[in-house]
Amino acid sequence: MLYRVTGGRLGQPPDKPKSGCSGGCGCSDSAGGARPTSRREFLGLIGVGTAGLAAMVAGIPIIGALFSKPARSEQVWQLVGSIDDFEIDETVKVEFIDDDPAPWAGPAARNAAYLRRIDDEEFTAFSIYCTHVGCPVAWREGASLFICPCHGGVFDREGEVVAGPPETPLVRLDTRLRDGQVEILAAPVPVTGRRRS
Repeated sequence: MLYRVTGGRLGQPPDKPKSGCSGGCGCSDSAGGARPTSRREFLGLIGVGTAGLAAMVAGIPIIGALFSKPARSEQVWQLVGSIDDFEIDETVKVEFIDDDPAPWAGPAARNAAYLRRIDDEEFTAFSIYCTHVGCPVAWREGASLFICPCHGGVFDREGEVVAGPPETPLVRLDTRLRDGQVEILAAPVPVTGRRRS
């Protein structure tokens, strides 16, 4: 099988184009046809398209924040269970959902607190968030301590600082009984890491 080699080898000039295009590509430029895209141009277009898509995806939360309603700062009573669900002198973690979460909040709409039943009608509640930088604390029943596993903050059963970097006690939350149900007055977004006045 014979192959015809054209253009530039052994000092031979390339063949003349078969159309009005001076590039020797054989396109019919004079007939209005488009020049084929080179591999480099094609990869450049793919790169620009990918960068544009990434910028658009990254901008969605920013646009959402600009047009969303402002976050609520007032506290809301949250139902956490029946009075009979809690034993006297037992500290338990109770969870509740923000009553007005952002549509994209997902797991961030979940909130929690620690609740202790003092007697038949009195409860004490603590925010679950450490007052150092806002990490969630864990209740250790055997030691009667709230412990922040992130930075070593330790609080006693009354929420007072025992050790670690926190300078202020755990935030106490108001509680109330209504029709045999226990409710906690909680903020939708906890305010932590600040000194209480």
